[in-house]
Amino acid sequence: MPELSSIERRAARIKLLLMDCDGVLTDGRLWLLDNGEEQKGFNVHDGLGLELWHRAGLKSGIISGRSSRAVERRASDLKIEFVRQGTENKVDAFLAILALAEVSDSEVAFIGDDLNDIPLLLRAELAVAVANASEETRAAAHFVTQARGGFGAVREVIEFILKAQGRWAEVTEEYIKG
Repeated sequence: MPELSSIERRAARIKLLLMDCDGVLTDGRLWLLDNGEEQKGFNVHDGLGLELWHRAGLKSGIISGRSSRAVERRASDLKIEFVRQGTENKVDAFLAILALAEVSDSEVAFIGDDLNDIPLLLRAELAVAVANASEETRAAAHFVTQARGGFGAVREVIEFILKAQGRWAEVTEEYIKG
């Protein structure tokens, strides 16, 4: 077996995947409706990636500065266990989720896209920025995706981690073998 890179070694330890929502699970655009609601677009590739993640027995969560019923619904559909919205202090939410999930910083990956995500990237074992993240956010990351936020970046990260853990074939077997 080939030797793992330092980023793959970090990925091999991950048990919890946390991410921002707007700009990571979505492309960051918001459609504000006349009735006060907002709409967001989510990528189905990210959704299947999260399904595979959970099939591997791993946990996931969202930490977002905004609140949205669309996020609640998408998180519920995808069985995302930890959802913190309207979070002014993302570090406090991060630490609370780690305690609930019974994991340490060394077992967490965080995916972000903007300045307010950097404190979490600095704490996570595997810090990931999406391709279109701010320059400072990309600089704080161990890994920058090829995909833009909202266009399969989460799926890319999940595939990378599960392959580093030697679990990709196991979780995709039913699709590959039919």
